Amino acid sequence: MIAFRRFMAMTQTTSVPHPVLRVPPAAPATAAAYFAASLAFHADVSDVAAALAGDGDPGFVVLDSRSTESWDQGHIPGAVHLPTALIREQAEQLLDKAVPVVTYCWGPGCNGATRAALALAELGYQVKEMLGGFEYWVREGFPYETWEGPERRTADPLTAPAEGADCGC
Repeated sequence: MIAFRRFMAMTQTTSVPHPVLRVPPAAPATAAAYFAASLAFHADVSDVAAALAGDGDPGFVVLDSRSTESWDQGHIPGAVHLPTALIREQAEQLLDKAVPVVTYCWGPGCNGATRAALALAELGYQVKEMLGGFEYWVREGFPYETWEGPERRTADPLTAPAEGADCGC
């Protein structure tokens, strides 16, 4: 009983941090290194779209790592189609190791682009993964192609500015 009273007294006088801060934030230098590394591994859908829409060579190639059925359903214009399972045997025929590759798959709930990026990195390619995948490409209102031809949907206001302006991030 005495141990229980001591425990209760300790819990009443000791503040338990909110779950967000239960594990404290990293030191600023550690956080900066982590976020810089993250940007070296990831590309944003909007940034990829802007680079592809610009004049001239964007300096990278976009790779769709999904199945042929998925590719036919819709893909980024100009992307190279190379399903993850075929990367090891076909990458050198389709890609130049001097040109960085940006991989994408279905969306944030799928790690196919991550597996494709890993396979390419193991083969010696410079690679980034496009966050959001094909899902966010379409949701942000960028044009895409299907087996029937070009398509484009209205941007989802939860993922992109309704008026098409820069989101500011």
